[in-house]
Amino acid sequence: MRLEIRAIAISCVLGQAALIAFASAAQAAAPSVEQALGLTPVQKNIDYDQPTAAEAKNCTVKAEKIGGTTGWVVRDAAGNTLRQFIDSNGDNVVDTWCYFHGGLEVYRDLDTDFNGKADEHRWLNTAGSRWAIDKNEDGKIDTWKTISAEEVTAELVTAMAQADTARFQSLLPSPAELARLGLGANKNRQVEEKLDGAAARFEQVAKQQKSIGRDTRWLDFSAMQPGIVPAGTDGSTRDLTVYENAAAMVETSGKQHLLYVGTLVETEDGWRLLDVPSLASGTQQAEVAREGFFYQASIHRGGDAGQTAGVQPSAAAQKLFEELEKLDAEASAATTEAVSSRVNNRRADVLEQLIEQAGSAADRATWVRQFADTVSGAVQTGGFPEGVGRLEKMAERLGKTADQADLAAYVKYRFLLASYTRQIQDPNADYPKIQEAWLATLQRFIDEYPQSDDTADAMLQLAMAEEFSGEEEKAQQWYDRILKQFASSDVAKKAAGARRRLECVGKSVELSGRTLRGATVDLARYKGRIVLVQYWATWCEPCKDDHETLKALVSKYGNDGFSVLGVNLDSDVEAIKEYMKESRLPWHNLYERGGLESRYALEMGIMTLPAMLLVDERGRVVNRGIHTGEVEEELKKRLTRAAPAAKQPAGGGR
Repeated sequence: MRLEIRAIAISCVLGQAALIAFASAAQAAAPSVEQALGLTPVQKNIDYDQPTAAEAKNCTVKAEKIGGTTGWVVRDAAGNTLRQFIDSNGDNVVDTWCYFHGGLEVYRDLDTDFNGKADEHRWLNTAGSRWAIDKNEDGKIDTWKTISAEEVTAELVTAMAQADTARFQSLLPSPAELARLGLGANKNRQVEEKLDGAAARFEQVAKQQKSIGRDTRWLDFSAMQPGIVPAGTDGSTRDLTVYENAAAMVETSGKQHLLYVGTLVETEDGWRLLDVPSLASGTQQAEVAREGFFYQASIHRGGDAGQTAGVQPSAAAQKLFEELEKLDAEASAATTEAVSSRVNNRRADVLEQLIEQAGSAADRATWVRQFADTVSGAVQTGGFPEGVGRLEKMAERLGKTADQADLAAYVKYRFLLASYTRQIQDPNADYPKIQEAWLATLQRFIDEYPQSDDTADAMLQLAMAEEFSGEEEKAQQWYDRILKQFASSDVAKKAAGARRRLECVGKSVELSGRTLRGATVDLARYKGRIVLVQYWATWCEPCKDDHETLKALVSKYGNDGFSVLGVNLDSDVEAIKEYMKESRLPWHNLYERGGLESRYALEMGIMTLPAMLLVDERGRVVNRGIHTGEVEEELKKRLTRAAPAAKQPAGGGR
């Protein structure tokens, strides 16, 4: 029987993927690997394995039995599962689309009414426990069948970043869920009042706030342990499990913020919000913290301070919040080293006091991390040399308690970074000696904290150092170790890209995307020409210095078959737009948000700039570390004026 691949396309505006339906695997030929890998999850921001075009050539797709059902299974060259497309009901049509990461299934789309459109979405294994329902099959989540409290706050952050009111509403209890909570009449009315108009209030908050954007990362969930509000309280008929004064720690452009979530209540289908979040600070933090919903009565009776510390900050804590807010403003406005030092010292004092007064382990950990990040950042910007000693003392104090090893590692790594940066800032620094000591320090950190999240970064630092010193085999060993020990980390993506870059000479590389103006550019279209690929950013002065030389080379050799293709790694879109107006670079420049964390940087492990590749007329890399001064000599060897040159793709700095 001839295989019919029927693509059921859902509007790209709604973010749905194209879903594939096909005849029974026992009766038909397999779809191609390209077709199978071309399918993408309906929901966005799924971290799943996506092989490059070169890697896909070694992948296979075969029909296999999967738990009593039949489906197409895509595997990589090593036999690891990448995708499974399953016919669960035996009607010869795929209704379950599964995506894998590191050999584990992390996400699946399901068509439970068998009409060719996904109506359920599940996150699995290391991706979490969410189970979403899309009743009208438009690609947007209507409600959650399962979701943890932590994941509610992560979803809330995404909703805030995208100003997605519908996504926020999916986190609120439905009327049926509210009825099943069994609240007393008074409490039920209060919840209904909170929910009434919540969507409109959220829309206003999301538009007005400036702290959470599309580059914001959810970092952590902060709350006291959940509590049971027993049946009979305020007329309730069922026990309730609740979190009061929950918060999410987020990071935007290197700065951390707390998003105050308020009360979370557990329903039969997971956890739900009861109100609109707040990005309050200073005195407002105290007001938010006083709004315990189910615990409110005990707080107003002035219960035991030790039990309520995480729910209602003390007057002393409130003053510290206020002072911290003022100090943050002073630090930003400081114009002399003396003022910076004074402000940063006091800011560290306040953070240490907040650590001591924290009412829960989670809150304490949050303040410790903020102390480490704040002090280390101040040291590295040159405004707080005394901070090195303060970080060291904090790391030593935490290191004395076995159950605080993770926090100790977090603080110690930032102490090491601050100390190293401070040393190389010294005008009389002995750089070779400092570098040698730094590498030895990193090795000791790895040995002392083999499982720390920062250990992967320490390994990356060592790999980069070995690579820059010409010890590429040693660098590759470190990259391999990162991939083995920290496969699911962001650092592993950089390590994989660095390995790809180190091994790219003599091979074709995949490089395609869009420019700022939306033009689609593919390196493959440059075949027949010598191409210099320059990774650059406006903050990299040597990169910009190279542009004048490259302009001259394009003018001199462009008609003979030489082209430049830029890949910009700026985080600030406005900075590159302004520079492009001034520089008028006569070649295409690919761009995606993310800077050194963007797809382009990760694909080739670009961690420092400038970085350039020279690609020959067959599309193969001939030099992966060429300098501008070496380019013309290479062109003289490789270009022949008598030979007809392939047409150069239009550029014009777009």
